[in-house]
Amino acid sequence: MRKILILFSFIISTITYSQESKTAFSLQEAIDYALENNRQSKNATLDIDAAKAQQWETIATGLPQLGATIDYINNIKQQFQDPIDFGDDGFIDFGAKQSINASATINQLIFDGSYLVGLQASKVFLEISKNSKEKTDLEIRKGVINAYGNVLLTKESISILEKNITILEKNLNDTTKIFENGLEEEESVEQLKITLSGLKSNLNNVIRLQDIGNKMLNIAIGKEINDLITVTENLDTLAEQNITINLLEASDSVENTIDFKIADNDKRSKELLVKLEKSKSLPTIGAFVSGGYLGNSQKFTFLNNNQQWIGTANFGARITIPVFGVGLQSARTQRAKINLNIAENNLIETEQQLKLQIAAAKSDYQFAIEEYDNKKENLALAERIEKKNEIKFFEGIASSFELRQAQTQLYTAQNELLQTMLDVINKKAELETVLNEI
Repeated sequence: MRKILILFSFIISTITYSQESKTAFSLQEAIDYALENNRQSKNATLDIDAAKAQQWETIATGLPQLGATIDYINNIKQQFQDPIDFGDDGFIDFGAKQSINASATINQLIFDGSYLVGLQASKVFLEISKNSKEKTDLEIRKGVINAYGNVLLTKESISILEKNITILEKNLNDTTKIFENGLEEEESVEQLKITLSGLKSNLNNVIRLQDIGNKMLNIAIGKEINDLITVTENLDTLAEQNITINLLEASDSVENTIDFKIADNDKRSKELLVKLEKSKSLPTIGAFVSGGYLGNSQKFTFLNNNQQWIGTANFGARITIPVFGVGLQSARTQRAKINLNIAENNLIETEQQLKLQIAAAKSDYQFAIEEYDNKKENLALAERIEKKNEIKFFEGIASSFELRQAQTQLYTAQNELLQTMLDVINKKAELETVLNEI
């Protein structure tokens, strides 16, 4: 049994360690990791737990409440040491020197309009907390996608820049030899040096951006900012996977979107506040049962077996009726109704804004897909143009200026294609977030 327990503990610790030390992430793995470890997501989960606790707290106020008290009194100085004799009327005993009164009381709420509204409000508050968690998770998902895409962008940019630099260094070396042999102008060498210097400067900048991007991704998924992680996706492949034409045909209905749900919950909470103010004009009814024991003694003999105790018991009810408040309750009710009207207007406004956001997000996503296809064609053309100008340059047909222009055009086309890949990924995430489709 001891060996089994040790083995089980080892397996659990290994699984936990592997989860904590995970360093390689696909996009979906990064999203899943973030939904468990992102600090905002954790706080949203805690808010749900707090709402559940508050709901039970509200329910518990309507359940029987048991309270117990023990009073010990020691009359150090009494008004009268002995009972007073009133003749035929007998004696008046002003009590013993010491006494203990132990009692317990059960209170039960029978009717309270505020309590009934409170039960409904606690359910709405729990829904608000759950909707807030859903909203948080949607934003975290979008944030992870954006951060992950930026890391892929810098990674791919570094690869392309390094490839361009290698090719350009070879061109510069060949051109320098030709110039040294007197077959090329010095300007050609200088033009290539200018282009090469610009590429190296861009490479250094992108390397710095890659470090920042990795830190942003770490924060997004809930890791320490300086943890070393790797991304396993390819930007081009991921862009292709995120082209989903059917998403453009998604319903424009906003009832299932998270922002509409939040606005609707706000309206429902304002409706309950109106009911709460109205309920305050209703009577409150409660009942109680109480019982206890009273002991008196001139000395502290309450722990002795022969100590005499007097039992007491009673029950009762209380009705509290609001009578007159000089317009106070009416004013509060009126204010609650005004706030409800504001919430209703906000709900309509949210519905209209969401329809506009969906239409705009669909347009942006469709444009991103079209630009992606367009930039792929442009890159293919720019590569052919640059290659032709390179051949012409070394054959002495084209000038160094024409070659540099073709190279600059190629580098621009490469950057534009990378950006459209990222746009496809991000614009799809934006549309999915608005539609609440993940």
